[in-house]
Parts: sequence; structure tokens; C-alpha cells
Amino acid sequence: MTIERLSTDLTEILQCIIDNDPKIIETVTLVHQNYRLSAKNLCRYLLLRSYDLRNYHDSLSDYGVSSLATSEGYVYSNLYNVVNNLKLIQGLPIEAPSPIEIIGYKKSKKLLKHNTRKLFKAKDKKHFVRIMVTLPEEAAKDKSLIKSLAVSGMEIARINLSHGNLAQWTKMVAYIQEINRETSHNIIIYMDLAGPKLRIAPIEIPRKKKTFKNSISVRKDEHIILTRHSTKGKASKFNKHHKQTKIGEIGVLLPEIIDDLQINHRVLFDDGMIESVVVSKTTDSVRLRITKCYKSKLASEKGINLPDTKLNLPALTERDIENLPFVCEYADIVGYSFVRTASDVRFLQKQLNIHNAKDIGVVYKIENKEAFENIPFILLEGMKSAPMGVMIARGDLAVEIGFERSSEVQNEILWLCEAAHVPVIWATQVLENLAKTGIPTRAEISDVVQGVHAECIMLNKGPFINDAVVLLKNILARMEAHSFKKKNAFRALKVARNAVNPLFGIVSPNRSI
Repeated sequence: MTIERLSTDLTEILQCIIDNDPKIIETVTLVHQNYRLSAKNLCRYLLLRSYDLRNYHDSLSDYGVSSLATSEGYVYSNLYNVVNNLKLIQGLPIEAPSPIEIIGYKKSKKLLKHNTRKLFKAKDKKHFVRIMVTLPEEAAKDKSLIKSLAVSGMEIARINLSHGNLAQWTKMVAYIQEINRETSHNIIIYMDLAGPKLRIAPIEIPRKKKTFKNSISVRKDEHIILTRHSTKGKASKFNKHHKQTKIGEIGVLLPEIIDDLQINHRVLFDDGMIESVVVSKTTDSVRLRITKCYKSKLASEKGINLPDTKLNLPALTERDIENLPFVCEYADIVGYSFVRTASDVRFLQKQLNIHNAKDIGVVYKIENKEAFENIPFILLEGMKSAPMGVMIARGDLAVEIGFERSSEVQNEILWLCEAAHVPVIWATQVLENLAKTGIPTRAEISDVVQGVHAECIMLNKGPFINDAVVLLKNILARMEAHSFKKKNAFRALKVARNAVNPLFGIVSPNRSI
């Protein structure tokens, strides 16, 4: 690509960002003052990433000009400098910067680090990426368990409100407070709201000896009924020619999903191990055909994922709202499960205001396809209150978007959050084999290295969890000395293109410029 073409194309993109500055200012009007400049940068990033920039990188490198691949945190400043450097090479006069607020590279790093320390209440500067650990239920009975995790390197204790009860959570909090008073540790308390749980209803099929079977056998191309009616489950029957003669049946703990399911929607069970599609529907049930089957049994109370379905379920359940007073009193950070839209963000903030918890940190968990598609709007709405962060809940998210896209999507979330200077928590199955068996796999070590691009890494419980924390701490000490974030190729992002029209009223191009 000629330097003239480079200069012309990139100048046009720069002008697009400048021309949309009034709309950007209007978009961020209600954003918290601490995030105002970051929100502007996020909007500029969405505009930038609505273009396909891959064709420019090699040519920019040939001319010795910095590429655009590290511009997440300082979009306008980087693009402006690239354009002016191209003009200097051509012997052309450079233009004065537009009178809009500018973030440079150093400022972008400072903002991200400030927001990270604000969210995680980090007082030390030993390392940047924080370590979070999910406390097991045994921690409610054993103070030394929590203390040993803190000694190993845990800085944030996660209490999962999907498990246990108020008495157990209260005991964990009391132990953490005691450890903080007695030692130099400053353990931060993170509480995850449960959110609505999409699960199969309990299965209890009678056996001959007065016992119950808590699963049904399933096979590819089998039809089963998912019903809102109360049922203990029914197994399908087949004749000797393997032809189905009786359709099986299972219930669902949230019957409202039957209303939202439509024909051809996918219904995934047990972390995607069993995949089905809706072939017919009545008022009370849907008929499913099993399309993929990596397990031969569908067990009681296994999870359900609905990647094609827009659910009309509240992100906050009645139980979540009942738990909020406890959360607001004792948690430093609340994790918001099942958030999908900006309106979900507004609803949580309204509930927090009721309890006068305006300063509590909020982490928005991106764990379904709808949340990922709406992440620009979730970020902009969340930035109306501070402090905030995002968790990449890679388990459910990978099931919903497909495992082949999981790495791509988690990187897109990292880029968007870096553009907003919002800290990210890297979660799900981190060093899981080590925590459970005492031996790490090579793949999970590489996963941790990728996780260093986030601001916090979350480990789950296991008998060897202390070993996992120590190893993670050592890896962080090494890797943080090598890099801060990373460079990327910058093809156009669909999530950015889908956001720029509702935000700025423009249709993004489908070509390079």
C-alpha cells in the first residue's frame, strides 16, 4: 500500500472520530466523572474497530511508523500521531490536534491502574494482576484455611452466594475480618449474586427396589419433551429396531423459559455436552431433538444454556434482592450474574442505591451470548457508577458462543475493557487440574500467561488450591516484567459495528475504509 493511500485512509478514520465527538460527548453525559474520559475513549475505539484495519499494519511497519494495534487505551492520540508521522515522511505539513480531550499512552496506563486499584482496594504495588480465590464451604468452619490462602497469595476472597447459606457466609466474613485485624493481610471480599439458574428439574425415576434413578439415558436424534409442568422425569423407550416408541420428558426449574423458546432454537444441557434443537412447541412445553450427544445420560439439575433465545427473566432474582442487604454491608465487590443489557445494569444500581451502597464495587459477569453482544452498552451504563469491573465467565460463555470462538471472544472483551480502562477478571478453570489433582497441565500454564492480560485472575477451590495460588503468584511475578497488555491485528469487530449505529447514528463501512 502506498504511503499516500495510507495517509488518506487513516486521515478519513481520524476525521470520523473528530466529527462524532459531539455525539460522543452527548453519549457520556451521565457517566461518572471518574470514567468520563475513559467512556469517550471507548466510543472512539468502537468507531475505530468498525473498520477493518488489517491491511494497514504491514505497510505502517515498512515505513517505520507505529501500528494501531496497541491503541485500545488512547485511540485518538495514537491515530493522530500515526497520521502526522506519515505526513512528515511525505514532507507535508502536519495539522494541529482537534480541540477534543486527549488521552496519551501514559495517561491510559495510569487510568487503568487507578481504576484497578480502586475496584480491588489494592494498597500495595508489588504486582498489578490480583489473585482471587473461591472459598469452599469448609471455610465457614476453618479459619486457618482462609489464612493459609492469604499466606499463599490470595488477595480477594470470593464467596459464591449460589452455594451455602447466610450463616456460612457470615462466618466466612467474620474469619476474614479477624485475619485482616490480626495480620498485615488486606483480604478483599467479593460476593457473587446467584442470578437465575437455568437447570433441569430434579429427576426421580423409580427403580424396582424402591430406589430412584436421577438421570435418563439419551441418544442422538432422540426426541424428548421439556415441560413447565411438575414432573419427576420420564425416560424414552425404543424397540428392537432402535425406533423411538415413547418420548421422554424432563422438567425445568424456571418454567418461564418455555415462553421464550422458539422452533429451531438450540437448547444445550450439561455444559454443552448434550445439544438439542426445538422442533415443535405448545403453550406448556417444547419438543426437542437431540443433535449432539457427548454423554449417554442427562442427569438431574444439570445446567441449561439457550444461545439463540432472548430470555425475559430478571437478572436479579427475589433471592438476590433478599441477600443484597447482607452483600451491601459486608462485601467490597458484588458480582452481577446473568447481566445481559444496560437495563439490567440500571436495575442493580437502583437496588444498590436503596441500600445506600453507591461506593460498592460492581463486577458485571459476561457469561452469555446476549451479554457479550451488548457489552459496549453494559460498559457505558456501568460507568455511570464507580468503581466497576468485568468478569469473563468463560464456562457458560464458551458453551453459548461455541468453543471454537471462545478465545476470540475473550480477547474482544479484554480489548473493549482496556479501551474503557475497566479492569477485567479472568475466570473459569484456571489451573483447575493443579487445584484438583496437584499436577498442572501445560495448557493451563499457557492459559495463565494469557490471563496476565487481565487485571485479576480467579481460581476455584480444590484440595491443592494453595499450590495453585503459589504457582500463579510466581508466574505473575515473571510475566508482569515482560509486558503490559499486548498487540493485535485489528480486523473489524462485529460487536463494535453493531454499537456505532445506535450510539452515533452512523452505518459502519464493510470495506477497509
